[in-house]
Amino acid sequence: MSAPSPLRAPFAVPADHACLPGHFPGRPVVPGVVLLDHAFALILATRPDQRIATLESVKFLSPVLPEESVSVEWSESAPDRIGFRASVGDRAVFRGQARLCAA
Repeated sequence: MSAPSPLRAPFAVPADHACLPGHFPGRPVVPGVVLLDHAFALILATRPDQRIATLESVKFLSPVLPEESVSVEWSESAPDRIGFRASVGDRAVFRGQARLCAA
């Protein structure tokens, strides 16, 4: 039996998002917490009976600018764990793993 295919979904943080004016003036970069919030919203939309219990690991690899289309991919790495990664085009921007629990 083969592993299930990863799920994918895109998001973009609009240029007028409240987090951007101070992060960083003149060349805004989307904060990691905002990227994770968007990614987890997509992931949990497919698992409404669960929530994130623990962020076990995350590595930010490249900055994300406002309006860039971020593609998130995730799959179950164990019954209570999700592995995830995100990219902008061919550029990896973050990856990690989270433990899930019942909502």
